[in-house]
Amino acid sequence: SSNVWTADMLTKVMAYFHAQEVMFTLSSLQMSIKSYLKNLLYQPRQLLSEFQQLDQQQFQTAMKYLFNSRKDHLEVGNISLDWDKTRERIFQSPGVNRTLFLVTLDKCFLALSVLDCVDILSQVLRVSAVNYLQPDVIGSLPNVLQEDAFRNLSTVFKDLYDKTSAKTQRALYGWMKQILQKSCNMSEFNESTSWVSAENLWILGRYMVHLPLEEIMKISLNEIRLFISYDNATKQLDTVYGITPELAQAFLERINSSGFDMRNTSTIYRQDSFSLSFMAVLGLLVCFYDDMEQMDAAVARALLHQMIKCNQLRGFQAEVQKLKSQLLNIAMQNQTLNDTLGSLSDAVVGLTSSQLESLSPDAVHNAIATLNQVSGWAKSQVMILSSKYLSYEKVLSFYTVSQMGALVTGISTQSFYSMNPKDLSQIIQGTTPQYLSDLSPAQQQGILRKIAASGDFSSSVKDIQGAFFKEISLSDLWKQTGYNSSMMKEKELRRSQALCLYELLSKKYYPVDLLSTGQLVKGVTCQLIESMGTDFFLNTFKFFEKNLHLLSPYQVNCLAWKFWKVSNASIPPFLLSVLPIEYLEYVSGPLCVPFIESLGKTEMDLLNPSLHKKNAVLQKVQECLNGSIADEYDVDLLGNLICHLPPAFLRSRMSLKAMATALYQFKLCQQLSHEQKTEIKYKLLELYGSPNNWTAETTLDVGPFIALMSKGELNVLAEKFPDIILQIAKTIGPISSAEELLSTVFESVSNASANIESSLSRPDCLGTRAPSSDEIIKLAEANAFWSVQELKCMDAGTFDKNVELLGTVSGFNGSQLIALKEKAKQVWGSLPDWKSYHIVSLGRIALALTEHEIQELDLHSIDTISVLSQQTEWTLTQARSILQGFLEDSGQTISTLKSFDLVGLGAILCALNSTEIMSIRTAEFSAAVARIGLLFCSTPVLRQFKKMTESVFSTATSWNSSILQDIGTIAGGLNEDELKAFDKNLMPYFQPIAIRCIPPEIFQTLSPEQIANLGPENAAMVTRLQREHLNASQLQSLQLVLDGARTSTPETQTGASTTQAVQTPAPSAPCLSGLGIWLCAVFTLHLPF
Repeated sequence: SSNVWTADMLTKVMAYFHAQEVMFTLSSLQMSIKSYLKNLLYQPRQLLSEFQQLDQQQFQTAMKYLFNSRKDHLEVGNISLDWDKTRERIFQSPGVNRTLFLVTLDKCFLALSVLDCVDILSQVLRVSAVNYLQPDVIGSLPNVLQEDAFRNLSTVFKDLYDKTSAKTQRALYGWMKQILQKSCNMSEFNESTSWVSAENLWILGRYMVHLPLEEIMKISLNEIRLFISYDNATKQLDTVYGITPELAQAFLERINSSGFDMRNTSTIYRQDSFSLSFMAVLGLLVCFYDDMEQMDAAVARALLHQMIKCNQLRGFQAEVQKLKSQLLNIAMQNQTLNDTLGSLSDAVVGLTSSQLESLSPDAVHNAIATLNQVSGWAKSQVMILSSKYLSYEKVLSFYTVSQMGALVTGISTQSFYSMNPKDLSQIIQGTTPQYLSDLSPAQQQGILRKIAASGDFSSSVKDIQGAFFKEISLSDLWKQTGYNSSMMKEKELRRSQALCLYELLSKKYYPVDLLSTGQLVKGVTCQLIESMGTDFFLNTFKFFEKNLHLLSPYQVNCLAWKFWKVSNASIPPFLLSVLPIEYLEYVSGPLCVPFIESLGKTEMDLLNPSLHKKNAVLQKVQECLNGSIADEYDVDLLGNLICHLPPAFLRSRMSLKAMATALYQFKLCQQLSHEQKTEIKYKLLELYGSPNNWTAETTLDVGPFIALMSKGELNVLAEKFPDIILQIAKTIGPISSAEELLSTVFESVSNASANIESSLSRPDCLGTRAPSSDEIIKLAEANAFWSVQELKCMDAGTFDKNVELLGTVSGFNGSQLIALKEKAKQVWGSLPDWKSYHIVSLGRIALALTEHEIQELDLHSIDTISVLSQQTEWTLTQARSILQGFLEDSGQTISTLKSFDLVGLGAILCALNSTEIMSIRTAEFSAAVARIGLLFCSTPVLRQFKKMTESVFSTATSWNSSILQDIGTIAGGLNEDELKAFDKNLMPYFQPIAIRCIPPEIFQTLSPEQIANLGPENAAMVTRLQREHLNASQLQSLQLVLDGARTSTPETQTGASTTQAVQTPAPSAPCLSGLGIWLCAVFTLHLPF
C-alpha cells in the first residue's frame, strides 16, 4: 500500500513467512535476497524470462534502477544491498548484457520513451555489439521511429560499424533504408530518381557503401551538391573504409556532374576558418580518382597530399599505389625530385632506393617536415634518407634527432654511440617515444651503453620509459641507487629486472606500493606470497588479478595454493583449474558458471601450460555445459575458452544457433589446430550452405576460414569476389597454413592481368610473363607461386621497387631465392658495390648468398648485420662468413666488440668458437647477456657462454633467481655438478626456453625434489628425449608439477580431502521462486531514488 519499504512492512513480511511455517531471520532473508540476485547473474536465460513477466510499471522501475539510478545502496527496510557493486557485476556479465539487450528490444519501446530506449540500447551494445547484433535480431528493431530517436539510434549503429559482421552491416543498412524511404514522400520519387537525399546520405554515414551502383547513379545532382556542401560531409567520406573502386567512381562521377570542378585545387582543399586546417572534401573517394588527362602538377600534388589516408582502406592498396605512381609522375613534370620532394606527401614511399640515393642532402633537409611524418617506410629507405639528412646537419644532437620523426630508425648504432650522453639522455626521456620503440635492440643498446659509460646513468634511469627500460642490464641496474616505487609505473620490466628491483625496493616500501605499480608483480616470489598474512593477502589479491597477464604460471600456481590455504571458501573459481585435477571436483552446480566465465576471460596457457591438465580442465568445462554448446548464451559464457574446445566436441555438441555467434570468437583465436579448423569448416558449411551460393557478406564474415575450403570452392569464390578473397589472403600468414587459398589468389590475379609483360632484352624471356609491380603488391605471400623462369624475367625497375616485399615472402624455395639474388646482381651491379641498404632490403633473399658471395659484401655496419641476423635459416658456414665479413670490414677483433655489436650479431654469435667467446670483454658481455640468453646455440657454445657468465656473475653455484632468469638459454650450458647443486627453490627461475636447451644426459642428474619444484611452465617444456632419460621417481615428480601440485611446503601435503568444502551460494527459500523477492521488492514497489 505504500511506495516505500519500512521496518514495519518488513515485520509484516516476516510474520507472513512464520505463518507459513517458513522460519526466517532478518539475516537469512538478506542472504536469500543476495543469493537469489547472484543466481540470476549466473542464469541469464532465467533472468530473461523473469524480465519478460514484468508488467509495464515494473519494467520501467527496473530500467531506471539499472541505467539511471544514482544510489550506491538499496535500502529494503533494515536490509541494505550494495547496489553499485551489483550493477557493476551485471554490466560485466556478457550473458546478462545479452538479456538486457533482448529485453530492451522486446519491451522497452512499448514501456519507456523512445529516446530512453535508444540510450539504454547504446549502453548495452557498447559491451559486445558484434555478438548481440546478429542479422536476425535486426528484424526486431522498431520499423517506425520518431525522427530524433531514429537519428540517435542510427548514430549508435554508425559508431559500432567496425564491431559488427558484414551480414549485420548489410541488415542494418536495410533497416535504415526502410525507415528513410518511409520518411520520404515517395510520390516525389520514381524509377529514375532516388530516395537518397543529401540528408539521407548523411544519416546513412558509413552505411552508404551498401548503396547499389544503380541507386548512386540515380541520386539527384542537386542533392549531391547539397551533401558535398555540408560541413561534416568530408568527415563522413573520410570513414568509408569499405568502399570499392566502382562505388567510389560512381560517387565521383555524380559529384563531377553536379557542377563541382574537381580539377580546381580549391575543391580538393577546403579551408575551415576556425581551425585554419585544410580538409579534403572528397575524403577517401580521392583514392580512386582516375581522370588524369591534362591534369597539372599542382592538382596532382594536392591529390597526393589527400591520399595519405588511403592506407586506411580495407583493400585495393595495389590500385592506390598505381594511382600514386601516376600522380607522382605528373607532380614532378618539368621539375627534379630534389625540387618537389617536400610536396609529394607519402607518395615518396613509392620511390626506389636509386631515386632516393640521387637526392641531395639539401633537398632532404628542406623536406624533413614532410618526410618525418610519413609512415610505411622500408628499412632501406629510412637508412638512405637518414644518412642524407645527417650529412647535411653534420653534428648529431638532440635537436637533430627530434626533427627526424620516423627516420630516427635509420640513424646508425655507431652514430648514436658517438653522441653526447646528455643529448642521448634527453632523447630517451620521451621526446619521440613512439619511434624509440622501433629502434633495433642494437641501437637501443648503443644508446644505453654510452649513457652508462658517462657516469650520468643514475639520473637517466628514472626517465627511461616503456619497453626501452627492458634493455638495461642487471649489472647496470645493480650499480644504480635512488630507485623509488612510483618511477616503476611507466616502465616495462624483464622478469629478472623485476625480481631484482622488487627485492631492492621492498627494503623501504610497503608491498602495496610495489604491487600497485603493475610491472613489479613479475618480481613477487612464492616465498613472499606464502609469507603474507591472510587479511593482507585477501586485500592485495586484486593487484595480482588485475595484472594476471604479467604473472608466470608458477606465480599463479602459488597464488592458487595460498588462496586455498587461507580462504578456500572464497577462492576465485578459475584458480581451481590451477590446482591438481582432483580439485576440479569442487566445481559443480552453482560454481560452474563463475568457473567457466572466469576461465573464459583468462589466458588458458597461463593457467595450464601442460596439455594433460588442459584437457582435464576442458573436460570439466564440457560437463558444466551439460555436454553441449546450446546457444549464444553458452558462447558468451565461454569467451576465449572456445578456442581450446576439442574438435569432436565442436563437431557433435555445438548447435548451429551457437555457431553463428561463435564465428566471431573463433576468428580471434590465435592457435586453432588443423583438426579444430576442419570441424569449424563443416559447421560453417552446415550453417551457410555451399560456398557456391555465398554472398559477399558471408565470404567476408567467414574470413580466414575460407582457407579450409576445397580448391573448387575457392575458385568459385575467387571468380565471384576477387577483391574480397585478395583482402582475406593478405591476413592469412605463411603459405604453409593456406596453400590452396594462396594458389587460388595467384591464379585469380594472373588471369586478371591480361597483358603479358615479357622482357625483350632477354631472348629466353620471349613468351614468359614477367611479374608486374601491381601483381607483386596484390599477391603478397602468394608471390611464392611465380616460377623461377618468371622471376628471372622480371623487369629491373620492378625488382628495385618491390625487393623489400619479395624479401618477406616465406614460401620462396631455394631456387626462387637464387633467381632473385641473381636479379639483384643484375640490377645493382657486382657484390662489392652493394650498399648497406641494398643488403638490408633483401630479407630472405639474402639466404641465397654463398659464403664466397658474403665475403665480397661490405659488412662494416652492425646495423646491416643486425638485420641479417634476424633470418633464422642461415647455415653455420654462412653465419661464419657473415661474422668474418663484419670483423674484417669494421676493422675489429672479437676482443674489441662492444655490447651493441654482440646484440646486433644475434644468432650469428652461435658461429663463434670457444677461444673467440672467451676473448669477449667481460663488461661488454655483461651488458648484452640477457639478449644472448635468447639465442638457441649448440651445447658447446652455450657452455662457453656459461663460463663468460661466471666471469660476470661469479660461479654458477652462487647465482640467485634474477641471474638465472636473466641468462635464459645460457643455463643450457651448465654441467651436471652445477645443475645438481642448485637449491630446489631456484628451479622455477630457469627460463622455459632454457629447459629444452639442457642436454638429456645432464637433465637426468636433477633430483626428484628439484624436478618437483620446476614450476608448471618449465615442466611443460621438458622434451621427449629428456623424459626418456628420467627414472620412475623423477617422472613421478614431473607429473606432479605438471598437475599443479605443491611439494615445497609441508602444510600442502594433506591434499584435497581434508579441506572444507567450497562455499556455494545459499539456496533460495521455497517462497522465493517465480519472480523472487528481489524483483518483488525492487520493481513492484517504487523505491525512492
